[in-house]
Amino acid sequence: FGACFALSSLITPFFLGTVAGGVASGRVPPGLAEGNIITSWLNPTSLLGGILAVLTCAHLAAVYLCADAAREEDTALASDFARRATISGLASGAVACAGVAVLHADAPRLFYGLTHRALPLVILSAIAGLTGLALLNRRRYVLARPAAALAVAAILWAWGAAQYPAMLVGTTTVDQAASGSSVLSACLIVLAVGAVLLMPSLWLLYATSQRHAPAASEAHSRPPASR
Repeated sequence: FGACFALSSLITPFFLGTVAGGVASGRVPPGLAEGNIITSWLNPTSLLGGILAVLTCAHLAAVYLCADAAREEDTALASDFARRATISGLASGAVACAGVAVLHADAPRLFYGLTHRALPLVILSAIAGLTGLALLNRRRYVLARPAAALAVAAILWAWGAAQYPAMLVGTTTVDQAASGSSVLSACLIVLAVGAVLLMPSLWLLYATSQRHAPAASEAHSRPPASR
């Protein structure tokens, strides 16, 4: 089970990133099974996206587990997760910097968008990432969580801003791909109703999982419940 979980945690973000990279590089045309079945998804930009997706997922997981380990007062485990979060964060930054040359050669439109319209978001991602690493070094694990999340979210926003208004680069815009106004309105209403029902449940689930479990000795020391 551990091996299956580890493998799925690796291949899922990798292939998600390759799909994003294939779309961002302009190799995915509209239509069913259009484009080259291999090079549309296997190219320098898609590989860059896959590697970044794996590294960022590993970084987020390690950052979030730091606070969980600290809450359980397992200092050694928290330090180990902090070390892994730092290594994966630095690796993500190094790959992103090296990826600039890849995008310049393989996806010039995306490169132009990231270095112009989306540049503030790229800078925000870098600042948030460095802030998160600094917080990890100071063992401020809870504050490191939103910093790491913002770093990853900002780079995703940067991709969208760099590619806008294209949905499929070079062929289809967002307006062309959008559904009719009646469909969009119905979707927004359904999402709003679903959020009202779902968000309290998710918050309760999260809050329950974050509570410190009573020690085994405390649980055994309690008197049995009367019948």
